[in-house]
Amino acid sequence: METTQSEVTPHKPGSRSVVIQSNRSPASEKLEKVRKWSITTYKCTRQSLSEKLGRGSRTVDLELEPRLELLKDDRLRYNHMTKLAQTLANQLAQFAVTQKSLGDALADLSVKTPALHVEFGMNAEAQKFLSKSGETLTTAINAFTSDMNTLVNKTIEDTMINVRLYESARIEYDAYRVDLEELNLGPRDAVTLPKLEQAQKSFQSQRERYQKIRDDLSVKVKLLEENKVKVLHNHLWLLHSAVAAEAIQCHRFLEQNIRQASEQLGNPGMETPSFLEES
Repeated sequence: METTQSEVTPHKPGSRSVVIQSNRSPASEKLEKVRKWSITTYKCTRQSLSEKLGRGSRTVDLELEPRLELLKDDRLRYNHMTKLAQTLANQLAQFAVTQKSLGDALADLSVKTPALHVEFGMNAEAQKFLSKSGETLTTAINAFTSDMNTLVNKTIEDTMINVRLYESARIEYDAYRVDLEELNLGPRDAVTLPKLEQAQKSFQSQRERYQKIRDDLSVKVKLLEENKVKVLHNHLWLLHSAVAAEAIQCHRFLEQNIRQASEQLGNPGMETPSFLEES
């Protein structure tokens, strides 16, 4: 425990309490924290600018960083795919509403137009069936986009928080590494040796923190990669099954619908003579 200078106020006769007053006020402690934060911020800003300008050296983890780049690229692509799927679901939902309205209009004309009762009725049934089928497909696509949003915005984002923490720790580690290297290149005397010793301690502390964050992130990325494959495998098969089922059902219904309408109409070659033909 850190000890600080303090003074003991003299106690009056008969008093059983002793009051200890610390010379380190809350204001001075806060000022010390601000000073340390300012130094670290300056070092990190300098390191970051040096890297962007191509002047500074940076630590590169050849095993982890390519996986992080792939993860970032996958996230962008998954997000783009999810937005397209959601757009498709919205368009299908609106299309299904229009189909249902068209089916109702055709059904009404089927009742009011006896001469074209079969033709209007056949088209009315087709539009209503396609509308219901579209609603089912829309529900399946919405489920897919919901699952993808969970993967992208929760599961992957949770790992990306650790990635940003890792990148920040790496810059801070390199900042203290560069600082130590610069001191090692300078003269060693009574003034610089204490600074060098303190820089070595700070560097070692940052190095341990960086390595721990890197190791934790490596494990998390590996688990995410395995989980991502399993999740996408299931979701993509479910989406494909929904699209295939919708296409097959529509195709079968339309074939059956046409066949039934043809039977009701009888022989297509035997048409009712027109008014002019009768006259």
